[in-house]
Amino acid sequence: MNRDDRKPRKPHAISRRSFIKGAGAVAAAAGLVRVRTASADEKTLPPGVVEKLGPEATTIELNINGKPATLEIEPRVTLLRALREHLGLTGTKLVCDRGACGACTVHLDGKPATSCMVLAIDARGHQVTTIEGLGTPSNMHPVQAAFVETDAQQCGFCTPGMVMSVAAALEKNPSATTEEIKHATAGNTCRCGTYPHVFAAALKAAQPGRVTKDV
Repeated sequence: MNRDDRKPRKPHAISRRSFIKGAGAVAAAAGLVRVRTASADEKTLPPGVVEKLGPEATTIELNINGKPATLEIEPRVTLLRALREHLGLTGTKLVCDRGACGACTVHLDGKPATSCMVLAIDARGHQVTTIEGLGTPSNMHPVQAAFVETDAQQCGFCTPGMVMSVAAALEKNPSATTEEIKHATAGNTCRCGTYPHVFAAALKAAQPGRVTKDV
């Protein structure tokens, strides 16, 4: 058969390059649109209405340590960075920034959460408690006091996250066992290796009547 007699190939409807470019555009657009259920204390959107966010900064209101806080931030800002860089609450530590070390642990509605993995906009409508809201130097939370008494900290970078994880565990079960404490702090890394002191502090704070609820 002569080369010229071959049937010409039909051009593809979509080239690989066009498909990738189109998929990227769709993904980028999706990143700017969020559908969420607003809480009772927020202005609710009609059912099915899409909330458009970003990339520019937007005004949001958070409940931090029992007090309202209004921020002007981009939707991509994490709760961790909002706390540290916009509200000056530097007790919540920035270490791995990928949810692996637990140093940035805070309480969301009383439950421990790594704040580097939560967008600030997603914390709207929730009660956020940081280490500053758990207790103060003059009025420490029982877990904080127990950490001091048992010398459960060295460099201090992991300490706030450890305290928040232990406090949440003891709020759930004031008589938690060592194994339960180990499970509760499994996501908290201490490079100084003070785990035995952390467990001792948790058991000390687990005495009946010593644990109080979040602010």
